[in-house]
Amino acid sequence: MSIQPVMPRETRSDEIDLVELFHKLWQQKFLIIGCTLAVTLCAAAYAFLATPYYQVQSVLRPAPLKELDELNSTGVYELTPEDALKRVGAALDSYSTRAEFFRDNPELFANLQGLNKSLEQRFETFNAESFTLLQPDPKRTDNLSAFVGLKLVYPETLDGVEILNGIVQQAIVDERQRVALDMEGVIQNRLNKIERQMAAARASYEAQKEATIAKLKEDDKLQRAILQDELKALRSELRTRRQDRIAQLDEAISIAKALGIAKPTNPTSLGDTDTTVGQGNVFRTEVINQQFPLHFMGTDALEAERAALLKRKSDDHTEPKIAVIQSKLQMLEHNRQVEMMQSRENEDLFLAKLSEMREEAARLRSINLDLDQLNLVRVDRPAVKPLRPIKPQKIKTLALGVLLGCMLGMVVAFFRSIILMGRYREKSV
Repeated sequence: MSIQPVMPRETRSDEIDLVELFHKLWQQKFLIIGCTLAVTLCAAAYAFLATPYYQVQSVLRPAPLKELDELNSTGVYELTPEDALKRVGAALDSYSTRAEFFRDNPELFANLQGLNKSLEQRFETFNAESFTLLQPDPKRTDNLSAFVGLKLVYPETLDGVEILNGIVQQAIVDERQRVALDMEGVIQNRLNKIERQMAAARASYEAQKEATIAKLKEDDKLQRAILQDELKALRSELRTRRQDRIAQLDEAISIAKALGIAKPTNPTSLGDTDTTVGQGNVFRTEVINQQFPLHFMGTDALEAERAALLKRKSDDHTEPKIAVIQSKLQMLEHNRQVEMMQSRENEDLFLAKLSEMREEAARLRSINLDLDQLNLVRVDRPAVKPLRPIKPQKIKTLALGVLLGCMLGMVVAFFRSIILMGRYREKSV
């Protein structure tokens, strides 16, 4: 008789029979089905009762170059399409732009959800969680052109399409106004600069004119002083000559009286003893290289000349140069160039660069662009009403509910089977 080995009871109790486990799970199929149905019903309740959320977006691209050509042609303000797009993109990402649109259109945000919060607080949360700025990926090189956009995720209670399109238009309008203000500021700054330059040019001209007038007056004064000194010296010289002449005449008169010469004569006649010769019609001519002494003129002529010299009060008529000097002095009494410079009524006409400054100022003042029609960007894709919500997704939610319910049922059934098998073995022992 053969003896069969008997397996130890402890070894058999630690092993799990998979077939038996599957059989146990099958026996609890209604439990698994119940869990699946329960979770699926919860998922269905969420899918059909939760507030749907939708997603819209708007995309902006650079405006055509012709739209900004009139602005750039002014020579005052330069804005490329790419720079304009960046500025509008910065406005889209700005909280102030969205807050301004919220303040101007509070009725669009009246249905914002949020318990125990004011409308402003609900908008703060909505702004932080719902808006996303769209930009090209800087790491990618396959982008055909630059763009910027704004994406909005909103509940069904809001009109997200109108909100997003309104914010985009608000950003464009705000940036257009900033461009207008910038341009106005640049024009005003340039006008102020031109005014300062014109004032400086006028001041420089006045200073230069005063310096020129002072130089002309100083030159005239110097010339008058030189001519007056020359006139004084010349008159002194003439007076000295007259005194010398009187002295010579006095000496000649005394000699003529000593010689008894009353009438003009000559040395030959003085030696002729024939007194009738002087009374006849005989004329003698003597040619000599030396001047006759002055006393040969006779006392009558010499005394007459001396008397005339003594009566003379001025010697100016004896020197032609005095008349020339006096004429020059009279001309220097009035400097016509100075008078003309002082009598100028419009000094600006004599400023060479002032006409250019005035022309530039007139050009700046004539700039009058209608920036209300300026297209900074091109709205490539406005927001449109979406066909379906992005959440909850009903089919995916139901499928996920079924899967999770089934897994939950199997886990519950598995642990229940383990517990039941453990109790059965304890009873067997």
